Amino acid sequence: MKSTLLKNKQKLLSNKASLPTDVAGGHLEAHIEPDMKEEEEEEEESQTPSIPHKDVHPFTVVAIGASAGGLEAITQLLQNLSPTTGMAYIYVQHLSPDHKSMLTPILSKVTSMQVQDIDDMEKIEPNNVYIIPYDKEIEVIDGHIQLLPRPRNKKSNLSIDVLFSSLAETHKENVVGVVLSGSANDGTRGLKAIKLAGGITFAQDDSAKFTSMPHSAIAEGVVDFVLSPKDIARELMLMSKNPLMKQNGLKPALEDEIENSDPDLKSIIQLIHKVKNVDFSHYKMNTIKRRMLRRMLIHKIKTINEYAELLEADTKETDLLYNDLLINVTDFFRDTDAFLNLKNIILPRLIKGKAAGETLRIWVAACATGEEVYSIAMLLFELQENKALKMPFQIFASDLSVEAINEARIGEYTVQQLKNVSAKHLQQFFTKTKDKYRISKPLRDVCVFAQHNILSDPPFSRIDFISCRNLLIYLDTSAQKKAISTFHYALNDNGCLMLGKSETIGTSTQLFTPLSKKYKIYTRKKIVGTFRIPDPTPRHANTAFFDKERTTTIIPKKTIANSKSNLGNAFDAILLNEYVPASVIINHDLEILQFRGATSAYLQQASGKASFNI
Repeated sequence: MKSTLLKNKQKLLSNKASLPTDVAGGHLEAHIEPDMKEEEEEEEESQTPSIPHKDVHPFTVVAIGASAGGLEAITQLLQNLSPTTGMAYIYVQHLSPDHKSMLTPILSKVTSMQVQDIDDMEKIEPNNVYIIPYDKEIEVIDGHIQLLPRPRNKKSNLSIDVLFSSLAETHKENVVGVVLSGSANDGTRGLKAIKLAGGITFAQDDSAKFTSMPHSAIAEGVVDFVLSPKDIARELMLMSKNPLMKQNGLKPALEDEIENSDPDLKSIIQLIHKVKNVDFSHYKMNTIKRRMLRRMLIHKIKTINEYAELLEADTKETDLLYNDLLINVTDFFRDTDAFLNLKNIILPRLIKGKAAGETLRIWVAACATGEEVYSIAMLLFELQENKALKMPFQIFASDLSVEAINEARIGEYTVQQLKNVSAKHLQQFFTKTKDKYRISKPLRDVCVFAQHNILSDPPFSRIDFISCRNLLIYLDTSAQKKAISTFHYALNDNGCLMLGKSETIGTSTQLFTPLSKKYKIYTRKKIVGTFRIPDPTPRHANTAFFDKERTTTIIPKKTIANSKSNLGNAFDAILLNEYVPASVIINHDLEILQFRGATSAYLQQASGKASFNI
């Protein structure tokens, strides 16, 4: 399972206990060129090659993980599974390293497929069942799995997460993940990686003898099907017959077979815009098509036309597709070295550049569920312990997803989500609540969360530092330029912008100067004269995606007459009505003097005595 994407050795299997004692993190990530072309996106969205290479497995791999109670579950699954699905099956179960496993001979009796201990990850064949040996440990090096001797003194075992994450990196949408009975939460992180790569995910229902592992994955929202082992087998057999399930490497990637101008694709994007008020026409089309194909496979739909009809009839499915498109990927202290650079160099530099009494203002765009927001806040609280760097600060955090923002506001995280948080940070900034940890009030109070669309909503202003990591890779070129220009507008002079490892400012070199090429940090350039934030160029110049695309404004005759032929006033009235966000004018006593636009979405009179005090 070699991958050409990885350049550096990565190790996902941690030798630490469930809560680490240091800030640590490792990610299987690719690197792309400055223009951020889609075919070389980072780990969550790396595109399946159109022409299969000899080291790419041309069939689907089903990865199955279990712990306590897993033998009964995997037996039921294999007993009800056809031996000719064209898929390969890899099974890993938490076992004692001191007692020889009998899994292979036991499972050989319940299926006509060949069951064997895996010893060479390069020789996986379809219609075979492979067992991870009891005395081996899985490690990911250079993008492929290696089996190593298992340490005798190892306290934790995350072999399921490692297997799932590796397959997600190497097989992309061509992998299915299954979590069966077991204790703790191994498998949750791996299922998330599989789902983000475009694969399908299963978890055993309450028929599991031990429900902790499947319940952990279900609670994380990364499971497509919650079924009994027998029904999981049935679904796998149905999927194997669907033409969307890759059975050989001879045909091009399925998303490449759907034209960007396909009328059904355009109608789907229009429908999402109508229902969710989000224009995905400037997102990279292959990303959208892969997410759409994943949903089609789940529904056993074979054509995009059928899927468009389903979306028209089922608003719930529109919600699910929308959530899939929003790709919320984040971690506490993601990319450890970048955060160390932030703490030791960038943030002290910004603090020292502020005048006494000023507030340091930070914007985390595309913040997902808030892990990065709180990570930066922790760094700033630590820096405040140094009197020379003590300064008030405010963090504004925004995301398209209402669900993600709500989770961030609550600030409750599982032990698994806190894997990169040190014991010191855990004690200082979190409070234990049942089986989760909640952000402390002082940390929460400095963070303001809001739903926000970078491409259409007015930006925050007077910002000193912006972090927007791993959003630009999902946008087309014109939308990338729009976002970069928005960040330039929002930043103070000499303010800093941090992008993801696989992102750059592209051609917007007139707006920013590189400060750290390694960590993708840029400083704002001053622009002489006026500067306008560009609107994204319509993907189809002659046939725009939406009717709202227009280049002229017609002033009604009635408006001109009412303005006593004052064309300037009429034009101003139209501009205010059409393009200025809803707002109010108030005096020093906070009394509302005028309403501008439709303010009812934000302001409502309370019952009782009337008052115009805002």
